[in-house]
Formats: sequence, structure tokens, C-alpha cells
Amino acid sequence: SYDLFIANADGSNPQVINSAEGYDAEATVSPKGDKVVFTSTRNGDLDIYSMNIDGTGLKQLTNKLGYDGGPFYSWDGEKIVYRSYHPKTEPEIKRYQDLLEDEMIEPSNFQIWVMNADGSNKRKITNNEFANFAPFFHPDNKRIIFCSNLNSKDKKNPDFNLWIINEDGSGL
Repeated sequence: SYDLFIANADGSNPQVINSAEGYDAEATVSPKGDKVVFTSTRNGDLDIYSMNIDGTGLKQLTNKLGYDGGPFYSWDGEKIVYRSYHPKTEPEIKRYQDLLEDEMIEPSNFQIWVMNADGSNKRKITNNEFANFAPFFHPDNKRIIFCSNLNSKDKKNPDFNLWIINEDGSGL
């Protein structure tokens, strides 16, 4: 079980904010300093939520079956970039749900997505069969840098490299 805490800059006076059963983690704070975005299993699936910095105003931003996580705000705080895996076939769905029941996740073909900070206008940026991780907006707010085993020749021990892509999915 994981919870989110807020504390003084020196780490003193830690306090749980918006506690729930299960996994609440992968949190980041908006550059505006007003919101937190994080991944949670509070609904039985791995979805992205946002809330005010004090833990009030909880809002679920994703709700499609599968893993949505690793969210980061854009530099202006208007968008969120994240990684996602949505199983499609019955065997994929069963495998995902069985692992989730055991509080595990299997790295697979995570794709990079972007949405507005309020959860609207979700769009997939990458579309490949590789593991795309750790997306983060470039300071120009138009491109996204991420780690991927894209084009790795060794499937057993893949190479992970940094890639950059335009927010519309072009210019990889």
C-alpha cells in the first residue's frame, strides 16, 4: 500500500493527503503549484487522478481498463503526458487483471499519451509495439522526450534509449 504525503521542505511534519486503500504513487506537482497528478488503484484499476495540493478536489482523469501512469505536467501546467497500456484481447485482459490482483504490472508495449490537465482531449502520441517509458515535456512544451526500447534488436535484453517526438506524434 502506498499513500501520498505532503511535508515541509526539510521533510519534517509529513502528513498523508487523500489516503485510499491500495496504490497511490507516481505523483508530480503542477508547475503552477496548485495541483498534484498521480496514479492510483482506488477504483480497482490503475488510473490517473488529480487533486488540489492540499488533497481536496479529487478528480479521476482516466478510466479505460489498463495501466495509465507515470504522469507529468507540461511546463505551463495545461497538459499531462503519461504512459499507458490498454489490453484488448481476452487473454491480454485476463493476464493484466490477474497481475493487478497480485499488485503487479508487466512491462509491455506502453504507449505515450497526452491529455489536457482536466482529463479532456486524450490522444495517443506513440503507436508501436515497444515499451515507451518516462515521458516528459521538453521545455518548449511542443515536444516530448521519453525512453524506449524502440528498434532494439535484442528482445531478451533490449537497449533503452532516449527519443524525442512532437506532441502531435510526428517528428520522431
